[in-house]
Amino acid sequence: MTSATVVLATHNAHKVAELARILEGLVVALRSGRDLDLPEVDETGATFAENALLKARAAHAATGLAAVADDSGLVVDALDGDPGVRSARYAGEHGDDAANLRLVLERMRGVEDRGARFVCAAALVTQAGEWVREGTLDGTLVAEPRGTGGFGYDPLLVPQGELGRDTPRTCAELTPEEKDAISHRGAAFRALRPVVVEALAVQ
Repeated sequence: MTSATVVLATHNAHKVAELARILEGLVVALRSGRDLDLPEVDETGATFAENALLKARAAHAATGLAAVADDSGLVVDALDGDPGVRSARYAGEHGDDAANLRLVLERMRGVEDRGARFVCAAALVTQAGEWVREGTLDGTLVAEPRGTGGFGYDPLLVPQGELGRDTPRTCAELTPEEKDAISHRGAAFRALRPVVVEALAVQ
């Protein structure tokens, strides 16, 4: 059995915890960008895949280690796909979740079409090559944030599978295990997992 160190190219503590759960059982030592004091990368890509690769490439170049990264966000039908790749900085300042939520709700006030989805692109960069896998979670936006779990736009999106319940829950009202099982990030990284195994020869 072989072990290898993989860099999680993110400074977001919530993402580190989530990715560690999703990749649990894979025999690698996970190090975050914060652990290694990696610089933040300008997310200048036009797509989630481009941004994920920018971050993974930068982490790989800085450390020489295999690097995984994701770029993810909320895509709202009635907003022509916004916030999209600008999800983390939709209201201006990067990572201001509360301001981002308020802006989406303000722009959706009175809008009947509440269809939206979370999208994630997960990238792996090693000396041997680059790989990207994507995942989505379709759902509907609520009128007011609900729930204290998760992060980002989780309090706004009710997953499609919840709509048949008496009281549909937002992603922020799910347990971490329930969210991981259906999330866009979970889908993307589960698709990337066998690539990590093969690329690092981790059995």
